[in-house]
Amino acid sequence: MTAHSPFATPSAALPENRRRGAGMAVADRTALVATLLTPVFLMHGHAIAEATIGVANLCFLARCLLTRDWAWLRGGWIPLGLAWWGWLGVCSLPLPGLGVGEGGIGSALQAAATLRFLLFAAAMQVSILQEPPARRWMYWVLASCAAYMLVNVALQFLTGYNIYGEGHSRAGELTGPFDKPRVGPPLSRLVPPVVVPIAALLLARRRWPATIGAGALILVSACLVVVVSQRMPTILTATGLLVAAVLLPRLRPVVVIALVAGGVLVGTSAIVSPPTWKRLVVQFSSQLEHFGQSHYGFLYGRSITMAEQDPVTGRGYDGFRTGCPLPRYGERALEETRARFNGAEVCTPHPHNFYMQALTDGGFPGLMLFCGVAVAWLVALGRGLWRDPAPVRAGLFASTLVQLWPVQSTSSFFGMPMGGWFFLLLGWGLAESRAALPLLAEESRPVR
Repeated sequence: MTAHSPFATPSAALPENRRRGAGMAVADRTALVATLLTPVFLMHGHAIAEATIGVANLCFLARCLLTRDWAWLRGGWIPLGLAWWGWLGVCSLPLPGLGVGEGGIGSALQAAATLRFLLFAAAMQVSILQEPPARRWMYWVLASCAAYMLVNVALQFLTGYNIYGEGHSRAGELTGPFDKPRVGPPLSRLVPPVVVPIAALLLARRRWPATIGAGALILVSACLVVVVSQRMPTILTATGLLVAAVLLPRLRPVVVIALVAGGVLVGTSAIVSPPTWKRLVVQFSSQLEHFGQSHYGFLYGRSITMAEQDPVTGRGYDGFRTGCPLPRYGERALEETRARFNGAEVCTPHPHNFYMQALTDGGFPGLMLFCGVAVAWLVALGRGLWRDPAPVRAGLFASTLVQLWPVQSTSSFFGMPMGGWFFLLLGWGLAESRAALPLLAEESRPVR
């Protein structure tokens, strides 16, 4: 029998196929374990979370190499996401003589590294969370993380200390399980996809004890976010619950009651919790009334000035941090703002808005590409959702929408831990949508 015999191929290929199958199984299991560990280390151990994201990405790429399947690169939002990443890389090239990449080699390396987040979301969508058990595990891991944060917030509110013996922040905010006031942002993203499915399940029983339980769950979650005393998380949590309620009619009365109760809590916080009243009402009202003279007003104005001088390429990744102190963007405005804040340093590492960040990093082309990717994400998450509003999908859509809402103060888009939380939830949402679409297509076929 010659080597070219058609009968030789299957027997020769069998060991290779077995090895390939075993390799894919190991890669898949490792990627899933790394992904499920990521939220744990996003809370405590950001460097380890970076490592788990990297492991998940490498395992996904190994799977693609073993299967020779790269078709996912051409599907959905991914080409547009890669175009945005590519443009950010071009704008970050260390060629300051050409007006490009004024942040230097560090900026270029950081721009290249942002690919890890896009790849992580794609890996969860295409492979890691493809099976229903994997997606259920993801839900329960994130539900445990949310419960851990909420219990610590409640404990700190009632006793003054979390389980680690740490008290309030200097400004009066609750810190939850952390040593700094950073519990509000992740909670505002986790509450809709974690709380809404349980509340919807209870409401589906159509019994008054279950209905009361659903209302209590949403009410307690919303009120605990309020007493954290962080303005944007409070607003975004309320917005996320409202978006979920629009998609899930049975949830609407419960959410409205919970939000009214949250509003009453804010109103009475002047007596119950003065720091909450000061931050949520007094400071917020003052900032809105005098926005042009506020710190945020200066940052946004500085961003627009940078965009006017570098409209095509911006300043490259991290461009706001490297450009804000420069006199070329308005020395007088910089000095006046410093004087207004008693000589304090008013420049920050980022402009506190994702869209301003995209503008200063990549110019107007970068901003348009970022907006395009954001719309593509929301379209992918929302496809078929109005007709078949699965509670988990509704919560994940709401979470992504509040993250991408343009009128808000934000952290850096790629900064840890919030960058990790966003892409983790985005990847999970895309996986849920991908799994639901074949079912929706099957249901929409005419009966013969």
